Amino acid sequence: MSTAIEPVDPDVRAHVQSRREEFLDGLMEWLRIPSISADPAHAGEVAHSAEWLAYRLRAAGFPTVEVWPTAGLPAVYAEWPSGDDGAPTVVLYGHHDVQPVDPVELWDSAPFEPFVRDTLHGQELVGRGAIDDKGQVYFHLLGMSAHLVTTGRTSPAVNLKLVIEGEEESGSPSFAQLLRERRDRLECDVVVVSDTGVFSRYAISVCVGMRGLMRGEISLRGPGGDLHSGSFGGAVANPATALARLVSRLHDDDAHVTLPGFYDKVVELSSRDRELMAALPFDEREWLGDAQSTAIHGERGFTTLERTGARPTAEVNGMWGGYIGAGGKTIIPSDAHAKLSFRLVADQHPDDVPVQFAAWLDERRADGTIPPGIEVDVEWEPSGVRPCLTPLEHPALQSVTRAMQRAFQSDVLYTREGGSGPEADLAEILEAPVVFLGVGLPDDRIHAPNEKADVEFLLRGAEAAAYLWNDLAATWVR
Repeated sequence: MSTAIEPVDPDVRAHVQSRREEFLDGLMEWLRIPSISADPAHAGEVAHSAEWLAYRLRAAGFPTVEVWPTAGLPAVYAEWPSGDDGAPTVVLYGHHDVQPVDPVELWDSAPFEPFVRDTLHGQELVGRGAIDDKGQVYFHLLGMSAHLVTTGRTSPAVNLKLVIEGEEESGSPSFAQLLRERRDRLECDVVVVSDTGVFSRYAISVCVGMRGLMRGEISLRGPGGDLHSGSFGGAVANPATALARLVSRLHDDDAHVTLPGFYDKVVELSSRDRELMAALPFDEREWLGDAQSTAIHGERGFTTLERTGARPTAEVNGMWGGYIGAGGKTIIPSDAHAKLSFRLVADQHPDDVPVQFAAWLDERRADGTIPPGIEVDVEWEPSGVRPCLTPLEHPALQSVTRAMQRAFQSDVLYTREGGSGPEADLAEILEAPVVFLGVGLPDDRIHAPNEKADVEFLLRGAEAAAYLWNDLAATWVR
């Protein structure tokens, strides 16, 4: 989306650049804390990470900083009132936990010994959490410093509240309850999420939507134990064969998901939505290379970007059953299993998927896909993740757009990301729109070995944050 781009504020840029080494030193200190939320053995390190961030927020000037316990791992809360009458209230969301580092042998260096190295594009910071999400949380402290110093303010132009959770990489199991319990403290006009990225180094973008997610595991059971295939093959139902036939029916010939009612609530793409996605400089051949694949496949009638960011999906994440060791073992296995995931878009709800799946199983029993003698059990995760979509016309989105344009001196495009997070809980429980300010790059190896962050992009994120608070304060109408 193109609008007039304001020139860079030389004082903001000078302040950010003058704090470059201080910023990197602080961030690397934080990255040395292995705050892996998925591993109970690291629970103490996640708590350490929360305390570290709380200390830094106090040092940055936030008058209220608290570590909030949850049923799982702690979150960090900070608040800095504006002091200006009528100033909007903003909740800034991020997370301080990180992904596991396995397989460690694929890292070029120790995951929690971060370092800066020179590349053809400038410097990059390597280490787990560099971009997801410690780097994108930490640049806001630098952005706040630039905002205050260059405006002469002693408090931000907005009433700013931070909530930085410690379980995002584990599916945020305690976060919705935390939001409900602390609803009065987190009341706001808008939520800013810094846990996303841009389309590419040369195509700066703002995310306007993230998909939801529901996961389950299906188990098919037949004989009470493995059977000799010579004695019983062809006379009793084979759970592994039945599972293969069953999951093949998840899609029709046009790659549409076949669960009854699956598309009933889907908000279809408007012509403007499709135009904005088509405007992205997407190279399908290059994308296939990154995917290490040779052909495009997906739902008929949609482009690759539409399929990966704005359409719902059903995927088989893994299948197993019977003998898979060396050599052969001629059996009919007693059971077979598959892990499934469903990516969802606005206005789908993860709670609908188990109901739709149960109806789909009834259809498969009726048409013989599930043969007599096979029992089917399905276990779903306790709660899924709902999709989130920012209205294109929302004034807070326009503020983020202008801030990113100014920091990067570039037109800003709009993207939708295929991943999932707790943004829908933030929007629903806090009753506020969610906008995204993120600077990750597609090659930052998020969740993978050798995670990294482009240092200049982190600094541009700090500049964008410095601009954002002024813009929101100047344009917000209650």
